Formats: sequence, C-alpha cells, structure tokens
Amino acid sequence: MKKYIVLALIGFFATATLVAQEINWVTLEEAVALQKKNPKKIMMDMYTVWCGPCKMLDRNTFNNKDVAAYVNKHYYAVKFNAEGNDIVKFKDKTFTNPNYNPAKAKTRNSGHELSRFFSVRAYPTLVFLDENADFIAPISGIKSHNN
Repeated sequence: MKKYIVLALIGFFATATLVAQEINWVTLEEAVALQKKNPKKIMMDMYTVWCGPCKMLDRNTFNNKDVAAYVNKHYYAVKFNAEGNDIVKFKDKTFTNPNYNPAKAKTRNSGHELSRFFSVRAYPTLVFLDENADFIAPISGIKSHNN
C-alpha cells in the first residue's frame, strides 16, 4: 500500500512540475545584481492594476509554459506596477511616484517616475534592457489571436 502511495505522489509532483512552469519575477534591483553574475537581458513588464490587456497578457501569455521557459532562460523578468509607490534605485538615481494616492491604489493613479524614464505611454508595455541594464526599447500593447 505504501508503495502505491509513494508512486502516486511521485506521479503527482512530476506532473505538477511540468504544468507549473512560471516566470521567475524579480525586482529591477535584483535583476541588475543578477546581471553582474550572469549577464542576460532584462524584460520588464510595466503594468497597472486597472489595465484589462495587462491581465490578458498575464493570463494568456505569461502563464504559457513555453513562454515562461523561454523568458526564464533568456531574460531576467521584472514585473513593475507603473502606477505604484515602490522606491526604485536604478542607474545611480532614485525613482518614486511623488503623486501616488493610496486611496486610488486599485484604480488609476499617477504614473511612476520609472515609467516616464523608460518612455512608457500605454499599458502593458514591455521594456527591454541589455546585459548592462541599458535601455533598448519599449514595446506596447498585446497581440490577440482571433481563431
């Protein structure tokens, strides 16, 4: 009986590992520190809490196991609330959201200084940085598939 339970548990965890491939999200500061040990580009998901297409990107793209595996292999992935109140140190500067309103935390808020630094004008926007954390480009929007 114990043998069957062990085999069932092994099967469950093996299946869960195959299905549960997720993107390894880190902060921008962590990504820059990781680049010093193992240079990779950074992909930064600039989102907002109210953005429907941002949620679609999470649900339909970032939850895809093949996408997650690719992103984890080739990039340090950063998820950043472009209207949040995080304090971010990047390139010897400190970025904040001085007009952040906690009463609007679940709705539209003021834009974070970091989103302006990366020329983010729409959500979602993927910001790409090279292996030295230098700006490459912002890519806005999502691509939908009509079947």
